[in-house]
Amino acid sequence: MTPDSDPRALGAYLKARRAQLTPQDCGLPEPEAGRRVAGLRREEVAHLAAISVDYYTRLEQGRVRASAPVLTTLARALRLDEDQQRYVYELAGRADALPRRRRAGQSVRPAMRRLLAQLTGTPALVLGKRLDILAWNQAAAALFTDFEAIPPDERNYLRLLFTNPEVRELHEKWNHDAREAVAALRMEAAADPGDPALARLVGDLAIQDRDFRTWWAEHHVNSASYGTKSYRHRQVGRLTLDCDTWASPDGSGQRLMVLTAEPGTPSHDALLLLTAWKAEQTH
Repeated sequence: MTPDSDPRALGAYLKARRAQLTPQDCGLPEPEAGRRVAGLRREEVAHLAAISVDYYTRLEQGRVRASAPVLTTLARALRLDEDQQRYVYELAGRADALPRRRRAGQSVRPAMRRLLAQLTGTPALVLGKRLDILAWNQAAAALFTDFEAIPPDERNYLRLLFTNPEVRELHEKWNHDAREAVAALRMEAAADPGDPALARLVGDLAIQDRDFRTWWAEHHVNSASYGTKSYRHRQVGRLTLDCDTWASPDGSGQRLMVLTAEPGTPSHDALLLLTAWKAEQTH
């Protein structure tokens, strides 16, 4: 038993959780008339989890410590969501055995797309796994490049930084910005080392660019959540913009990247001019 485990607290939680469920919730037959138990019975939970009633009873009483496989079957039997599963594993002192949280797909939520559209004078991107560019607003296209003209499998922030001449030229401090982006990808790679798409991206860039090979080998990590970026745009000249990123709360790993300028500054005026120019182009 580890110092962090609390069998009695785990037992109390299991008991409380089964009281919240009905047989119908778990696909069991309709209960007989006159049933005195409001939630599931112990034997019903044991049946759903494929363990003995005696063992489950001892779990609720805090007399035994649950193994990781038993926690997995109990989580399924008691219909635990991800937060509840994490809580149960922590109570059992098995947090290290918690199944890896499934990351949501690369589709962007409608609410996020509406937010992008409403940020009319502010460049904004939705970055997914591996810094893939999943969505953007008109202001971002005006600042960076015509993302629509780029094949979807090449629409990656890091790939564009290293291989797209227009995007590379835009960054006045390219060495700094590119190195920080590599560090952000390195941090993501540590969290999901088995991602084959990430391995392909790293392999492609390592072959194509010496700087990428050098910086990747340095193992520098950075969340790149905020900072200041300097751009040199062909139409409007120099811009100094604050760059902030916010993680999506849905567990997808997606981030909203927003670039802003202080109102009244030359950079703010340049952004307004740039977005107006882009709007004229699209009409």
